[in-house]
Amino acid sequence: MKENHTSTEEEAKEEEQAAYEDTAEAADAEEASVEQEDTGEEEPVEESELEKAQREAGEWQEKALRVQADLDNVRRRAKEDKERDAKYRSQSVIESLLPVLDNFERALDTAADQEEDSSLLQGVNMVYSQLFEALQQEGLEMIPTEGETFDPHQHQAVMQVEEEGFESNQIVEELQKGYKLKDKVIRPAMVKVNA
Repeated sequence: MKENHTSTEEEAKEEEQAAYEDTAEAADAEEASVEQEDTGEEEPVEESELEKAQREAGEWQEKALRVQADLDNVRRRAKEDKERDAKYRSQSVIESLLPVLDNFERALDTAADQEEDSSLLQGVNMVYSQLFEALQQEGLEMIPTEGETFDPHQHQAVMQVEEEGFESNQIVEELQKGYKLKDKVIRPAMVKVNA
């Protein structure tokens, strides 16, 4: 009987050992499946990190393109400013000389009434002509007035009169000459306009 009891004990130990091994195998299998799940989860994580890096790279590239465009705009504006400054570099000098031209014209008009053949008058007229030619070489132009249609961009209406022989909004008389420097009005002409 001892043999029976011993064999039963051995069988019980074997069964216990088998159960333990089954449990261990089940635990190993579960652990392996968890590892596979982890591995499965790691791949999408790596992909999302890759996508994130690609998105960030795209954002940086977009920022770089914007900065480059801004830089190009700054360069273009600087070039335009430089060209404009060169084009109108003499504007302040010419504006300060316009009253001198006006005074020359008044003096010549007054002197023409008094002495026609005066050498002084001829000399003043020559100086006026030289000054005006020098200013014309810099781009100064007179704004046409009498008989022209009033243009608020070039003319300043000082008076409005009703004169026969003139159309409505037509300039009747020039009171002060107006000037343009190249294409820019630096002083509008003061005029009388027909109503």
